[in-house]
Amino acid sequence: MREKLVLIGNGMAGIRTIEEILKNDSDRFDITVFGEEPHPNYNRILLSSVLQGDTTVDDIVLNEYSWYAENQIELVTGDPVIHVDTKKQVVVSQNGVERSYDKLIFATGSNPFMLPLPGADKEGVIAFRNIKDCETMIDTSKKYKRATVIGGGLLGLEAARGLLNLDME
Repeated sequence: MREKLVLIGNGMAGIRTIEEILKNDSDRFDITVFGEEPHPNYNRILLSSVLQGDTTVDDIVLNEYSWYAENQIELVTGDPVIHVDTKKQVVVSQNGVERSYDKLIFATGSNPFMLPLPGADKEGVIAFRNIKDCETMIDTSKKYKRATVIGGGLLGLEAARGLLNLDME
């Protein structure tokens, strides 16, 4: 009898783990993957390229929906897990999807840190972590012509370059 494996998080690290499990013992688990975003697994590192207009969201997808089907993986997208009952070994999603598990992997990534400054909750203040953020920045660039990027690391510099490419100062 196959064990039930649930992965919470459809990002690069979690799916890479599933790829290794499939490579080493593809018949061991019935796998369910829950992802908060309404997309299959994609290369988050390349979001800057999407923002800059060098590529599309479709181009950064790592595992198409067909990959999940071919590997008999149940993919639940756009529906984050909100409860884990470790005694009953069940996870429950926001939309009420329940799955039991024998093994459970948390690979939920991180949340963007928004500085606790006055105005951080205003329209046009956007974190840069996922496809929705990228799309929001592109849409916002059509309304506003100036931007300030807080964060001078690689992602901040790439976001600034993307905003320049969107004709923002």
